[in-house]
Amino acid sequence: MDQQNRAGSKFGGGGVASYSSTNADRRERLRKLALEMIDLSKDPFFFKNHVGSYECRLCTTSHQNDGSYLAHTQGRKHQTNLARRAAKEQKEGKGVDPVTGLPVGMVGQQVAVRKNIVKIGRPGYKITKTRDPLTRQMGLLFQLQYPEITPGVTPRVRFMSAFEQKVEDPPDKNFQYLLVSAEPYETCGFKLQAREVDRREGRFWSWFDEDSKEFWVQVMFKTEREERYSGVPGLAPSTFRR
Repeated sequence: MDQQNRAGSKFGGGGVASYSSTNADRRERLRKLALEMIDLSKDPFFFKNHVGSYECRLCTTSHQNDGSYLAHTQGRKHQTNLARRAAKEQKEGKGVDPVTGLPVGMVGQQVAVRKNIVKIGRPGYKITKTRDPLTRQMGLLFQLQYPEITPGVTPRVRFMSAFEQKVEDPPDKNFQYLLVSAEPYETCGFKLQAREVDRREGRFWSWFDEDSKEFWVQVMFKTEREERYSGVPGLAPSTFRR
């Protein structure tokens, strides 16, 4: 701390520092010493918000700098909340990790382990157009071959909107995508019309043949009448005609 150039003191003779200056210098020295001993990156309650200030997630307090946060962690409020949290975790039968301060077993459970699987290419597939003679619904029947599928793995199916994919830019809202995935094959995507899929029993189904390693998916679209009046009370879909 600079002790010279003060009122009433000679040049080079230093001078008597005021109480506020001494206190500020003491806080700065304590902050530097604490930063050398404490790693804030490992503190689970330390958080830097979007405006540049610091927050304590445990006590929901805001601080202008890291020194203020360190002083807060040694205060009565923070220590009381730490004791309450430890007592609560002990009552629930959970231990507290001394490194992270979080319950034992919590770290690692929420992060899915990514498997490094070598893809072997796309499966063979066949698409057949179908039409129900009674309801006149149009549909598609997908047949995919997975001869080298991982044992115990069943292919999965899901629909994806045009705004989720990153291949075609800009996205076209008039189309949607049917995704079929099975390890170790690459995920297959089929571009379909953005029509409402009939998910009733017998209309939309999937089946995997364990013997022939073939995966079948049938997709039936609702008719224009069903899409238009499905949400209108009193206007039920047309009945089957023989």
